[in-house]
Amino acid sequence: MPSTIHLHRVLATSPDKVYRAFLEPDALAKWLPPAGFACTVHHFEPKVGGSFRMSFRNFTTGDSHAFGGTYDELVPGERLRYTDRFDDPNLPGEMRVSVTLKKVSVGTEIEIEQAGIPDAIPPEACYLGWQDSLRNLASLVEPDIR
Repeated sequence: MPSTIHLHRVLATSPDKVYRAFLEPDALAKWLPPAGFACTVHHFEPKVGGSFRMSFRNFTTGDSHAFGGTYDELVPGERLRYTDRFDDPNLPGEMRVSVTLKKVSVGTEIEIEQAGIPDAIPPEACYLGWQDSLRNLASLVEPDIR
């Protein structure tokens, strides 16, 4: 049965800056791939009903996996909802990702729910990958370089 995971993090920056990191392809390619992976964005149309397509390449082995999805909801600085589907037939089904951003006294509280994770992917592997990604996200959005 597909899994669902929940993540929580507080980032020392504004909700608008975090939101932009999800919707700018070069930013997404920088922070989303977990440690040991590189990302190529093949198609990116960040609007409700728009789609995206990208791939992660294992830097050690050279193996890659492609995935894509559609944007279901985009509320600037507050919320994103999108789908993800792997090209690999061994990873069937559609995942649904919800990202909620909330302004708090020290920056932005981010809540992520990823539902419908294929049975072949252990939930702990998802948590590990997202932890890497969220560290990368913090490194991108927290500095206030002028």
